Amino acid sequence: MRKILLLNGPNLNRLGKREPQIYGTATLDELEKKVKKAALSAGCELKAEQSNHEGELIDFIHQAEDEGYSGIIFNPGAYTHYSYAIRDAIAGIDVPVIEVHISNVHKREPFRHQSVLAEVTEGQIVGLGLFGYELALQALINKQKGDE
Repeated sequence: MRKILLLNGPNLNRLGKREPQIYGTATLDELEKKVKKAALSAGCELKAEQSNHEGELIDFIHQAEDEGYSGIIFNPGAYTHYSYAIRDAIAGIDVPVIEVHISNVHKREPFRHQSVLAEVTEGQIVGLGLFGYELALQALINKQKGDE
C-alpha cells in the first residue's frame, strides 16, 4: 500500500478559527479526515502531521523518505516564502512533494507571491480551498502510476 504524508505548517492548526473569510471554517481535523478518506478510497495510507516549527517540519520530510513514503502533500504556510532550510530538505529527498495553499497566494499580499520551494516540488496547487489537498493526492497517485 502506498504511503502518503500530509504535512501542514505554521498556523494551520488554527484552521476554522484563523481568518475564516480566507481559509474557511473547516478545522484541521476535518481536513485530515477528508483527505485520509480519499486516500483510503484510492488504496493509499495517509499519515497527517502539523507543526509550527521549521525544524520539526524538516524532520517529517526526512522521515518520509527514510520510512518509504511515496509522496508528500505539503502546505508550508508562511515558510513557503523564506525557508531555504525547508527548500533544502525537499531538494535532498527522493520523495515527490506537492505544495498546496488554501488561498490564492497570487491574489494576496506581494510577499506571498514568491515561493522558494516551488522549484524543488513537483507542482503547486493554490486557491482551490481544501479541495486542493485532494487534487494533490490525485496528482501523486497519477505520478506514481506513470512511474510503474
